[in-house]
Amino acid sequence: MAENNTLARPYAQALFELAGAAGSMADWAESLQALAPVAATPEFEAAASNPRMSSAQVLEFIQSLSMQVPGASVFGGGNSEADNFLRLLIENDRLTLLPEIAERFVLLKDAAENTVDVTLTTAADISDGELSSITQALKSRLGREVNVTTTTNKDLIGGAIIRAGDFVIDGSVRSQLDKMTAVLSK
Repeated sequence: MAENNTLARPYAQALFELAGAAGSMADWAESLQALAPVAATPEFEAAASNPRMSSAQVLEFIQSLSMQVPGASVFGGGNSEADNFLRLLIENDRLTLLPEIAERFVLLKDAAENTVDVTLTTAADISDGELSSITQALKSRLGREVNVTTTTNKDLIGGAIIRAGDFVIDGSVRSQLDKMTAVLSK
Protein backbone atom coordinates (compact mmCIF):
# COMPACT_ATOMS: atom_id res chain seq x y z
CA MET A 1 0.00 0.00 0.00
CA ALA A 2 2.77 2.46 0.90
CA GLU A 3 4.52 1.64 -2.38
CA ASN A 4 1.29 2.23 -4.31
CA ASN A 5 0.88 5.64 -2.66
CA THR A 6 4.45 6.52 -3.61
CA LEU A 7 3.87 5.44 -7.21
CA ALA A 8 0.51 7.24 -7.37
CA ARG A 9 1.83 10.57 -6.08
CA PRO A 10 3.36 11.94 -9.32
CA TYR A 11 0.32 10.89 -11.39
CA ALA A 12 -2.04 12.58 -8.92
CA GLN A 13 0.12 15.71 -8.85
CA ALA A 14 0.27 15.95 -12.64
CA LEU A 15 -3.47 15.38 -12.94
CA PHE A 16 -4.12 17.97 -10.22
CA GLU A 17 -2.10 20.56 -12.14
CA LEU A 18 -3.87 19.68 -15.40
CA ALA A 19 -7.33 19.86 -13.82
CA GLY A 20 -6.48 23.12 -12.07
CA ALA A 21 -5.28 24.75 -15.27
CA ALA A 22 -8.40 23.58 -17.11
CA GLY A 23 -10.75 24.62 -14.29
CA SER A 24 -12.17 21.12 -14.11
CA MET A 25 -11.04 20.09 -10.63
CA ALA A 26 -14.52 19.11 -9.42
CA ASP A 27 -15.27 17.00 -12.52
CA TRP A 28 -11.98 15.12 -12.21
CA ALA A 29 -12.46 14.56 -8.48
CA GLU A 30 -15.97 13.22 -8.99
CA SER A 31 -14.93 10.92 -11.84
CA LEU A 32 -11.86 9.60 -10.04
CA GLN A 33 -13.85 8.90 -6.88
CA ALA A 34 -16.57 7.15 -8.89
CA LEU A 35 -14.15 4.96 -10.84
CA ALA A 36 -11.76 4.17 -7.96
CA PRO A 37 -13.92 1.48 -6.26
CA VAL A 38 -14.45 -0.24 -9.61
CA ALA A 39 -10.71 -0.12 -10.34
CA ALA A 40 -10.02 -1.80 -7.00
CA THR A 41 -11.99 -4.94 -7.90
CA PRO A 42 -10.20 -8.14 -8.92
CA GLU A 43 -12.25 -8.24 -12.14
CA PHE A 44 -10.99 -4.81 -13.19
CA GLU A 45 -7.41 -5.72 -12.33
CA ALA A 46 -7.68 -8.95 -14.33
CA ALA A 47 -9.05 -7.15 -17.38
CA ALA A 48 -6.52 -4.31 -17.12
CA SER A 49 -3.58 -6.70 -16.94
CA ASN A 50 -4.84 -9.17 -19.56
CA PRO A 51 -1.91 -9.72 -21.96
CA ARG A 52 -4.32 -10.59 -24.76
CA MET A 53 -5.79 -7.09 -24.75
CA SER A 54 -3.98 -4.30 -26.55
CA SER A 55 -3.59 -0.86 -24.97
CA ALA A 56 -6.36 0.43 -27.24
CA GLN A 57 -8.68 -2.39 -26.13
CA VAL A 58 -7.97 -1.70 -22.45
CA LEU A 59 -8.69 2.00 -23.02
CA GLU A 60 -11.94 1.13 -24.79
CA PHE A 61 -12.85 -1.24 -21.95
CA ILE A 62 -12.38 1.53 -19.35
CA GLN A 63 -14.30 4.05 -21.44
CA SER A 64 -17.24 1.68 -21.82
CA LEU A 65 -17.10 0.79 -18.14
CA SER A 66 -17.04 4.49 -17.21
CA MET A 67 -20.26 5.06 -19.11
CA GLN A 68 -21.93 2.61 -16.72
CA VAL A 69 -20.46 4.11 -13.52
CA PRO A 70 -22.48 7.10 -12.30
CA GLY A 71 -20.22 10.12 -11.88
CA ALA A 72 -17.28 8.79 -13.94
CA SER A 73 -18.18 10.87 -16.99
CA VAL A 74 -14.68 12.31 -17.52
CA PHE A 75 -13.46 8.84 -18.50
CA GLY A 76 -16.35 8.05 -20.82
CA GLY A 77 -14.46 8.89 -24.02
CA GLY A 78 -14.21 12.11 -25.94
CA ASN A 79 -12.11 13.87 -23.29
CA SER A 80 -8.60 13.98 -24.72
CA GLU A 81 -6.96 14.72 -21.34
CA ALA A 82 -8.70 11.73 -19.76
CA ASP A 83 -7.82 9.50 -22.70
CA ASN A 84 -4.18 10.60 -22.55
CA PHE A 85 -4.10 10.06 -18.79
CA LEU A 86 -5.52 6.54 -19.12
CA ARG A 87 -3.10 5.74 -21.98
CA LEU A 88 -0.21 6.85 -19.77
CA LEU A 89 -1.38 4.59 -16.94
CA ILE A 90 -1.91 1.68 -19.34
CA GLU A 91 1.49 2.06 -21.03
CA ASN A 92 3.30 2.28 -17.68
CA ASP A 93 1.32 -0.62 -16.19
CA ARG A 94 -0.10 1.67 -13.52
CA LEU A 95 -3.82 1.34 -14.16
CA THR A 96 -4.35 -0.49 -10.88
CA LEU A 97 -3.14 2.65 -9.08
CA LEU A 98 -6.39 4.48 -9.89
CA PRO A 99 -7.76 4.17 -6.31
CA GLU A 100 -4.57 5.63 -4.81
CA ILE A 101 -4.38 8.32 -7.50
CA ALA A 102 -8.00 9.29 -6.73
CA GLU A 103 -7.25 9.47 -3.01
CA ARG A 104 -4.13 11.63 -3.50
CA PHE A 105 -5.93 13.87 -6.02
CA VAL A 106 -8.77 14.57 -3.59
CA LEU A 107 -6.27 15.37 -0.82
CA LEU A 108 -4.51 17.86 -3.12
CA LYS A 109 -7.84 19.37 -4.17
CA ASP A 110 -9.04 19.70 -0.58
CA ALA A 111 -5.76 21.31 0.50
CA ALA A 112 -5.97 23.81 -2.37
CA GLU A 113 -9.58 24.62 -1.49
CA ASN A 114 -8.84 24.63 2.26
CA THR A 115 -11.50 21.99 2.89
CA VAL A 116 -11.51 18.61 4.54
CA ASP A 117 -13.93 15.70 4.34
CA VAL A 118 -15.10 14.53 7.75
CA THR A 119 -16.98 11.34 8.57
CA LEU A 120 -19.10 11.52 11.71
CA THR A 121 -20.21 8.11 12.95
CA THR A 122 -22.79 8.08 15.72
CA ALA A 123 -24.73 5.40 17.55
CA ALA A 124 -28.03 7.09 16.66
CA ASP A 125 -29.23 9.73 14.23
CA ILE A 126 -28.39 13.29 15.25
CA SER A 127 -30.46 16.42 14.79
CA ASP A 128 -29.65 19.19 12.34
CA GLY A 129 -28.80 21.46 15.29
CA GLU A 130 -26.31 18.95 16.71
CA LEU A 131 -24.76 18.48 13.27
CA SER A 132 -24.45 22.23 12.86
CA SER A 133 -22.75 22.59 16.27
CA ILE A 134 -20.32 19.78 15.52
CA THR A 135 -19.57 21.23 12.08
CA GLN A 136 -18.81 24.66 13.56
CA ALA A 137 -16.58 23.13 16.25
CA LEU A 138 -14.67 21.14 13.62
CA LYS A 139 -14.22 24.24 11.44
CA SER A 140 -12.74 26.02 14.42
CA ARG A 141 -10.55 23.08 15.49
CA LEU A 142 -9.26 22.21 12.01
CA GLY A 143 -9.08 25.75 10.67
CA ARG A 144 -10.72 24.68 7.40
CA GLU A 145 -14.10 24.33 5.80
CA VAL A 146 -15.49 20.87 6.51
CA ASN A 147 -17.73 18.60 4.46
CA VAL A 148 -19.41 16.33 6.99
CA THR A 149 -20.82 12.93 6.06
CA THR A 150 -22.81 11.21 8.77
CA THR A 151 -23.28 7.49 9.35
CA THR A 152 -24.77 5.47 12.18
CA ASN A 153 -23.34 2.39 13.83
CA LYS A 154 -25.40 0.84 16.64
CA ASP A 155 -22.29 -1.04 17.91
CA LEU A 156 -20.92 2.24 19.28
CA ILE A 157 -23.62 2.13 21.98
CA GLY A 158 -23.38 5.92 22.39
CA GLY A 159 -21.14 8.86 21.55
CA ALA A 160 -19.41 9.40 18.22
CA ILE A 161 -16.29 8.86 16.15
CA ILE A 162 -15.00 11.73 14.01
CA ARG A 163 -12.56 11.02 11.17
CA ALA A 164 -10.88 13.72 9.09
CA GLY A 165 -8.06 12.08 7.15
CA ASP A 166 -5.53 10.87 9.75
CA PHE A 167 -7.21 12.90 12.50
CA VAL A 168 -9.54 10.73 14.62
CA ILE A 169 -11.55 11.57 17.71
CA ASP A 170 -13.09 8.45 19.23
CA GLY A 171 -15.64 9.53 21.81
CA SER A 172 -17.74 6.40 21.56
CA VAL A 173 -18.98 4.51 24.60
CA ARG A 174 -17.73 1.30 22.95
CA SER A 175 -14.17 2.71 22.86
CA GLN A 176 -14.36 3.84 26.49
CA LEU A 177 -15.61 0.40 27.56
CA ASP A 178 -12.80 -1.29 25.61
CA LYS A 179 -10.22 0.94 27.31
CA MET A 180 -11.71 0.24 30.73
CA THR A 181 -11.67 -3.51 30.03
CA ALA A 182 -8.01 -3.34 29.02
CA VAL A 183 -7.08 -1.47 32.21
CA LEU A 184 -9.08 -3.81 34.47
CA SER A 185 -7.71 -6.97 32.86
CA LYS A 186 -4.07 -6.09 33.65
